[in-house]
Amino acid sequence: MSSKSEIEEVGARIHALVGDNESEILEFKDLLINLKTYDAKAGDSLLDLTFMEYELLKFFVENQDNVWSREQLLEKVWGYDYFGGARTVDVHVRRLRAKLGDKRQDWIKTVHSVGYKFN
Repeated sequence: MSSKSEIEEVGARIHALVGDNESEILEFKDLLINLKTYDAKAGDSLLDLTFMEYELLKFFVENQDNVWSREQLLEKVWGYDYFGGARTVDVHVRRLRAKLGDKRQDWIKTVHSVGYKFN
C-alpha cells in the first residue's frame, strides 16, 4: 500500500510535468499568447511585438467584448503613472492591427467617440 507522502510526490511530479498549461496560454481564434514566454503567434507566424503591444493584445484577449476608452487603457495597460497623451493608445492599436495582418486587424474595433473593443 502506498503512503500518503508517496502519493503526494507522484502528484507533484505529474504537476511538474504537465504544469498549468491552461493558465499559461491565452487563445482567441488562431491567436495564441504564451504568458510564460511573452510570445504571441497568429496562425503559423510568430508576432514581433514590443512589450507594450504584447501587453495591449493580452489585455484585449483577457477582456473581450468590453469597450475601453483610451484613458482606461492607459490606466490598465500602461499603468496609473503614465504621463503621455491618450493618443499613444491609437498609435499602439494601429501598429498592433498592422502586425496582426489583414485577416485579423478587424478584431480590434474602433468605437467612435469612446475607444476600442476586441472581438
